[in-house]
Amino acid sequence: MFIIDAHLDLAWNALTYGRDYTRSVHETRRAEQTTHVPQINGNCMVGLPQLQQARVGIVFATIFNVPFHRKTATDTIFYKDAETAHRLALQQVDYYRRLAGENPQAFTLIQNQSDLKRVTESWQNPHQSGQIGIVILMEGADPIRKPAEVEFWVEQGVRIIGPAWAATRYAGGTGEPGALTALGFELLERMSALPVILDLSHMTDEGTLAALDRFPGTIVATHANPRRLAEITYPERALPDVVIQRIAERDGVIGVVPYNRFLKTGWALADGKQAVPLEIVAAAADIICQLSGSSRHVGIGSDLDGGLGWEHTPFEMDSCADLPKIAPLLAAKGYNSNDIENFHSQNWLRILQKSLPQ
Repeated sequence: MFIIDAHLDLAWNALTYGRDYTRSVHETRRAEQTTHVPQINGNCMVGLPQLQQARVGIVFATIFNVPFHRKTATDTIFYKDAETAHRLALQQVDYYRRLAGENPQAFTLIQNQSDLKRVTESWQNPHQSGQIGIVILMEGADPIRKPAEVEFWVEQGVRIIGPAWAATRYAGGTGEPGALTALGFELLERMSALPVILDLSHMTDEGTLAALDRFPGTIVATHANPRRLAEITYPERALPDVVIQRIAERDGVIGVVPYNRFLKTGWALADGKQAVPLEIVAAAADIICQLSGSSRHVGIGSDLDGGLGWEHTPFEMDSCADLPKIAPLLAAKGYNSNDIENFHSQNWLRILQKSLPQ
């Protein structure tokens, strides 16, 4: 058994903060002790030794950059227009290529079924770590200068596209309500003709429901909790019951996020980690299973290091190495070993096996 984590902002952290993901979490924390990074982005949660310890065999690694209108005083990499977004996104693709090329025993890019098979087979020995496969996910579609350019990004290795983070030229997003635009509908049409997965995370209810109606391909939400779990500042960052059920009807998968603000209503940093037990992450997964009628539609989408540092995660979590701690909490709720394997990897693996090109 291995784990698939459907959302990690590796390139953004590496290029913005200089984080080296071949190092351990503890090395990175020591290196950042005297910097401003922990105050901005939290204490590091992801490193190669911890990924290997948790047996994380595949990650959906993002292309992500901050739009100028949402930048803060500490953001050093951001875009004002599609051309800049395009250029910055190519830099992140190059980062993943270099990460895999310079560390071939540890990381590899997954672009097709052969790559996927090679990675999954590398984890067959329960006493040995395999290669960590990287599936590239574009979070926020502004780097796509025009919808016809989707094919170019597929050639670059992008296999999943989320139209929104904040609002983009394609769709409303977190904190910025809005429907799919005319360009957004054209984007979905272009995506449907290619082996591209649609990620609904960050989209508004209006945009999400329209996408579910119009996009015939594979649909997921890589990192989004059930809205009924907690009231949060931006409700579009969580999924209403109807969207969870409709994703399940499309045989999609939803990745639960171990972020305290998304797990407990009103949680603030001053409340501390002890205020949120890891059991609430299992409760989020359970809600999805109950609404969808099975364990086929839930997985992990941790978003660790995407603004989620050590101090923002449940009490029992020190790093990504603790992701396996969710399994016994699901077992305590009555889920069997097959259900837990679905949660760890099989559901996301099914999506990749169905959607990646040959």
